[in-house]
Order: sequence, then C-alpha cells, then structure tokens
Amino acid sequence: MIDIKQIMELIPHRYPLLLVDRVLEIDPGKSIRAIKCVTINESFFNGHFPGEPIMPGVLIIEALAQAGGILALYSEEKAPSKNRLLLFRGIEKAKFRRTVVPGDRLELHATMLKKKRNFVTLATKAIVDGEIATEAEVSAFVSEE
Repeated sequence: MIDIKQIMELIPHRYPLLLVDRVLEIDPGKSIRAIKCVTINESFFNGHFPGEPIMPGVLIIEALAQAGGILALYSEEKAPSKNRLLLFRGIEKAKFRRTVVPGDRLELHATMLKKKRNFVTLATKAIVDGEIATEAEVSAFVSEE
C-alpha cells in the first residue's frame, strides 16, 4: 500500500488537483489499484452542478492518468525522483457509463499495455460500487531528469 505522503513524493500534483488518495495494490510494470474518495468538499462541485453535484468526466480521466502515472513512475528502474514527470499524451476509447457523486469511493485501475522507452500506454477504468463509471486508454511520456 502507498499512502498520500508517498504519492506526493512520486507525482507533483497538489490540492486541488491531486486526485489519488491511496494506492491499495501495485504490481510494478503491470497494474495498480488506487482510490479517490469523492467528497462534497471538492471545489469543482460548486459549479458542476449547483444542486446536482457530479464529478466532471475530465477529472475522472485525470484521476485515472495520475494512478497510471504512479504505476509508470513506480515501475521505472531508476529510483523515484521529483525531477521525473509523467506527461499526459493522449486519451482513446473513453467511455462514461455512470455518474460519480459525493460519497462515492472511486476505485482507479490501470494496467500497462505497452512500454517503449519513455512512452507508456495504459488501459484504465474507474469503478464505483462494482460498476464501471469510466474507462479509457491513456498514454503518457516519462520525462528524463
């Protein structure tokens, strides 16, 4: 398990855009299972939507990308470094299947599909209460130090 302090050592994101609260399982080079606890205190709920709070799909994709980034950086042969960044490169096959609302526990799954030099492609899915909320393929580039 990787706690929030260790997550903050791996990726540079901070409030309000740090969207991974804890890593439950990680198999370096293969897969990760992490969580984001969605609360009404999230700043984006003020405007999305007043009276009907729904987590924006783009932020669910960002949470999946952050979980995938943790997997990619944790899987590197080099020791984790604040000088290495995972830069988002693309999204494909994104599907939004259910809304995510305050009180939901968003389970973030990412599986490494391809790794070629500094490029990674990941199959991701966000799950709430056993139901797929969002799925997508994301690709990223691990920057050199």
